[in-house]
Amino acid sequence: MKQLDLVFLWHMHQPDYRDHGAAKVGAGDTASGEFVLPWVYLHAMKDYVDMAAHLERHPRIHCVVNFVPVLLDQIEDYAQQFASRQFRDPLLRMLATPDLECLGVADRKLLLATCFRSNHTTMLAPFPQYKRLHEIYLLLANDSEATYCYLSGAYFSDLVTWYHLAWTGETERRRNPLLAKLMSQGEGYDAGDRRALLDSIGELITGLVPRWRALAERGQVEISSTPNTHPLSPLLLDFKAARESLPDAPLPFSAAYPGGRSRVIAHIDAARISHARRFGAPPVGMWPAEGAVSEDFVKHLAAADCRWIASGEGVLNNSLATSKVSDPRATYHPWKLEQAPGLTLFFRDERLSDLIGFDYAKWHGRDAAKHLLLQLEAILDAATGEENPVVSIILDGENAWEHYPYNGFYFFEDLYGLLAEHPRIRTTTYAELLARPSPPAATILPRLTAGSWVYGTLSTWIGDEAKNRGWDLLCEAKQSCDRVLASGRLDSAQATAVIAQLAICESSDWFWWFGDYNPSTAVASFDSLYRRNLARLYQLLQLEPPAQLDTPICAGSATATGGSMRRVTVSQN
Repeated sequence: MKQLDLVFLWHMHQPDYRDHGAAKVGAGDTASGEFVLPWVYLHAMKDYVDMAAHLERHPRIHCVVNFVPVLLDQIEDYAQQFASRQFRDPLLRMLATPDLECLGVADRKLLLATCFRSNHTTMLAPFPQYKRLHEIYLLLANDSEATYCYLSGAYFSDLVTWYHLAWTGETERRRNPLLAKLMSQGEGYDAGDRRALLDSIGELITGLVPRWRALAERGQVEISSTPNTHPLSPLLLDFKAARESLPDAPLPFSAAYPGGRSRVIAHIDAARISHARRFGAPPVGMWPAEGAVSEDFVKHLAAADCRWIASGEGVLNNSLATSKVSDPRATYHPWKLEQAPGLTLFFRDERLSDLIGFDYAKWHGRDAAKHLLLQLEAILDAATGEENPVVSIILDGENAWEHYPYNGFYFFEDLYGLLAEHPRIRTTTYAELLARPSPPAATILPRLTAGSWVYGTLSTWIGDEAKNRGWDLLCEAKQSCDRVLASGRLDSAQATAVIAQLAICESSDWFWWFGDYNPSTAVASFDSLYRRNLARLYQLLQLEPPAQLDTPICAGSATATGGSMRRVTVSQN
């Protein structure tokens, strides 16, 4: 009987939200690492916890979970904050503050600006007391003085408590009596309530990595990785890689990223070391940042003993079109490159992945689960000869679920339950596939066209004025790094700090947020943090940051509503 191998890859990633440039630089000084945005711990307590709980309830379901090292660094940072009770995240600090009547205007502004940031349909409207807090805020929103000064400490206590309750995962709400008690109480939260909630969050954050490690140790989950801080490696290697899919793409003024090859190798090596420290061994495979690949980059991954990588279907289609190869079943089997024979490539089924990421949130959970199984069965039924299809469903492990009722709880219950009993579909991992006595046959890909999982191109990170300016600023900073490090005037500890800060500046996320398709408020946060990170790099080099870092790179759009989720349109070349 023919079978279909289904690989879910849930990608867990958040960029470094710590303001490493917030502190003075000098002998004995270190960056404060104040968290500018709370998304790491909020997604951890809601999504990373729920995703683990779904698998714990369904031990027959196997999948790949990709943890980016820079995300794990921040999760560990939060665990240390809970252990020390010295919070460098302002929201947690205010949750821990005994008397919120004493809040200053700046803290009041922060709470009001932050504590309604969520999907209001699924995370605010279902809770009448929380919704009432929002209505009060809207009544006063036109009078900023009244908004900041007239609202009581009791209002802010309820607000910060409800925000964190709304960001708890559905599984934890069902398991933890404290959450049920606080949500039933609805209002009048005091310092004791907030402290109990804070302790509960701390337990979740502290236990998160061990929980995933346990799933991996029992063989249910393969944990993969991404080069250290999520850099767009094909562009670090060669800006002209952007023109393989878009020949007319405008490029930065800088001809190339200085020393890009050594930086890519450093990011790969750092990820392997990070993974081995946390999970006992280097990763078998990697999901490159944004699924972005090029032939040059793939060769570096293969040289680092990476056994598999995954990318987007658009990359595969562009590669087949360039090679003039026709394969109607191209997405449903693995591929290899002659230039990297030890490495196997898998490609994301864009349609099925986007159904989960964008469409099924509007469906009844069981209807969505049954519909996905029908799509998989159709792929299997269309298989001919000896083909046993391999289907890769790959998407963010955090951003979609707030659009689902109950954080996707019922969708996952039905989907995993149905898959566990399906006679012809088995969930598996890439490592398990490759370890079989007879692994799925791979086809040689004549040429790999550089691109990413977004449109099959690199245009999300390079090619418009703001993105290219961001690259030019980074190139100038890297040139300064090279000159100062070559001079030998920094000691070993200072040089190590420089390299760590440079890695943060090389993250792909900064460049993605430059663009008028993103909301102005979000762009402003990332733009400012990127420039402060570059300034911090110059300070660590004992150089004066250039004045141009005081000027915003991009304004974003006042009307854009997107940001964290991207629907992909696949070329059918």
